Amino acid sequence: MAGSGDIDGEVVFELAHCIRIFKGGRVERCFGSDPVPASTDAATGVASKDRAISPDVSVRLYLPPVAGVSGEGEGKNKLPLLVYFHGGGFCLHTAFNAVFHAYLTSLAARTRAVVVSVEYRLAPEHPLPTAYDDSWQAVVWAASHASGAGAGEEAWLTDHADFSRMYLAGESAGANIAHNMAMRAAAEGLPHGSKINGGVLVHPYFLGRGKVSSEDSDPAMAENVVKMWSVVCPATTGVDDPWINPLADGAPALDGLACARVLVCLAEKDVISDRGRAYCEGLKASEWPGEVEVVEVAGHGHCFHLVDFNCDDAVRQDDAIAEFVNR
Repeated sequence: MAGSGDIDGEVVFELAHCIRIFKGGRVERCFGSDPVPASTDAATGVASKDRAISPDVSVRLYLPPVAGVSGEGEGKNKLPLLVYFHGGGFCLHTAFNAVFHAYLTSLAARTRAVVVSVEYRLAPEHPLPTAYDDSWQAVVWAASHASGAGAGEEAWLTDHADFSRMYLAGESAGANIAHNMAMRAAAEGLPHGSKINGGVLVHPYFLGRGKVSSEDSDPAMAENVVKMWSVVCPATTGVDDPWINPLADGAPALDGLACARVLVCLAEKDVISDRGRAYCEGLKASEWPGEVEVVEVAGHGHCFHLVDFNCDDAVRQDDAIAEFVNR
């Protein structure tokens, strides 16, 4: 009989230079787990702070300088609200690490939006649907401020967020979460009748049965993203699970998506770009009455913008997001 040490030493999933998961439950993450403190960015004036919203879920808020904000009516002098879910295959990163802190500081400045970045629990220690449930807590918490009053409210939201311009956004697994949160909002509703104005899905992590041509750019990675799904969601029915394939037979109808507009950002060399493209076509073919916009960047792979979010193509992608949330 094998001892517990032998079991713990058996690797069940490995993504080189990223993560190694062992049968006994041990996890080795190579990067992305170290937090940096909230701060005020000297270059942009964007301030950030952390809030715990439950024993298991916390958020980092980003507030750009508010002087000179223009508007009309009830939302005058208020900013769009962007609830953001980080990526990492549901098993990597903290929302508070240096990469996401710097990127969301930049995005808050570029979009002139209040950003709520969600710290959800990671698989495999907390297998799906934990990340979905944690993220839903954060969405409901943010929306609960729409009334402008209440015990324990967050002043950055009550004073500065325009809840008629509330967006859900994320990259990779975070984009998957954003989609699933918009579907859940339609099914369950949000506090105070809050509505989601739009969704921003950057390089969304979707799968499906059958091969797509974008997988040819990196067959090994295409195989890994399928295997990773079974590790982070051990109870899954497979690649046609509605959580990972919103176009699957039996998935909730896309006409239930709780927003009027969706922006999908794609990268030419991303192995799952064709899944994102199919999602756009599925939305257009459904009875969903909203508007789909697509921005595709040539010559780049999955989440290229997080490597250098000041490069020309990353700026173009973020400019499209900024235009989308401020229209």
